[in-house]
Amino acid sequence: FLSLPLQAKMSRPVQARRLEGIDKNIWVDFVKLAGTYAKVNLGQGFPDFPVPDFLLEALRQALGGNHMLHQYTRAFGHPPLVNVLGQLFGKLLGRELDPMSNVMVTVGAYQALFCCFQAFVDEGDEVIIIEPFFDCYMPMVKMAGGTPVFVPLRPNAPKDGSLMSSADWQLDPAELASKFSERTKAIVVNSPNNPLGKVFSQGELELIAELCVKHDILCISDEVYEWLVYDGRQHIRIASLPGMWDRTVIIGSAGKTFSATGWKVGWTVGPDRLMRHLRTVHQNSIYHCATIGQEAVAQGFQRELTLYGKPDSYFVQLPRELQRKRDMLVQSLVAVGMKPIIPEGTYFLVADISEFKSEVPDVPDSDEPYDYIFTKWMMKNKGLAAIPLSAFFSETSGKNHTNFIRFCFAKEEATLKAAIDILQKWKEEKTS
Repeated sequence: FLSLPLQAKMSRPVQARRLEGIDKNIWVDFVKLAGTYAKVNLGQGFPDFPVPDFLLEALRQALGGNHMLHQYTRAFGHPPLVNVLGQLFGKLLGRELDPMSNVMVTVGAYQALFCCFQAFVDEGDEVIIIEPFFDCYMPMVKMAGGTPVFVPLRPNAPKDGSLMSSADWQLDPAELASKFSERTKAIVVNSPNNPLGKVFSQGELELIAELCVKHDILCISDEVYEWLVYDGRQHIRIASLPGMWDRTVIIGSAGKTFSATGWKVGWTVGPDRLMRHLRTVHQNSIYHCATIGQEAVAQGFQRELTLYGKPDSYFVQLPRELQRKRDMLVQSLVAVGMKPIIPEGTYFLVADISEFKSEVPDVPDSDEPYDYIFTKWMMKNKGLAAIPLSAFFSETSGKNHTNFIRFCFAKEEATLKAAIDILQKWKEEKTS
């Protein structure tokens, strides 16, 4: 033993195979760049305005109240929170829910997604992902041993020359149907969609539901932006369609619902035959979510359940305010020469930057797509941060979508006005 070198280094590989090819993450690089160069960051998707007063008050009461709220609660969800979620989603879905078996609380929607892929996907299973997609879907499927199968939303530009809407990005029914096979285990549906802001219509969801039933597959329904829908549109829950409750897991987020992304309180809702497998993953990974945060969110939902559909409801007020900010940003982007795609939901807005090719040319011999080059140039030269859209596509499809970038408009009035000032100055420079 004494003859061994004192600083012997390991020579064997330590990285698990399931991590191969997924170690890079766009957020690491672009958050660092934004922190270095950007005066205004509309890249990262989180609000910079305060959480609602009633939620802060609920947190204060939880902190100074029952001392047991500083200890473990029920592993699969604090009883007050799962109870009120059961009431609310029972109302929304038109069915009686058992909060102890049909609801599970997670560390944000992120962990809810991780639980779904780990619980349901085996090696060799295929998971259909609609493009563009929230960027964690693909690596999580691969980590579970599954194979992502991509189907795109295809844009149909309006013939009258008006601005495109996220509704103009649609699935091709035949193309979607062709992606289903004997190996298909699940499909991920994200409505309202990040990054595009698309709210899937009744007809689109019925098409997906019909194929799910026909091929007997699961649906992972990411609905974190369910309350952020604009212009009088309605969010339709795919689990409410015929044949879908028994095969669907709904994913939600208090971070998006109450503008408190740092609290990391999320949930899953679904039939016990599916939820029991999520509970197995949860108890063997996270085990338990912070009790204090769950208690405060429970009180927030209790208030909203009482005010459901009324003008004082936060679920009514927040989308109204965000729609106003969306329209402000749209107007300024158009003025500077971008072509925004009007989002029906979420707090994201995608803009076409193809008109800037002469002003911001490609970098010779660069391996980076144009939207990466443009976004970095905009941060360094204009002080405005966004995110390149091709990061939300598979590698193959991303090459065809390098003329778009994504902005987040869930910002304080001052932040948004600072961004608009940058765009206005940019417009004046272009004009002169």
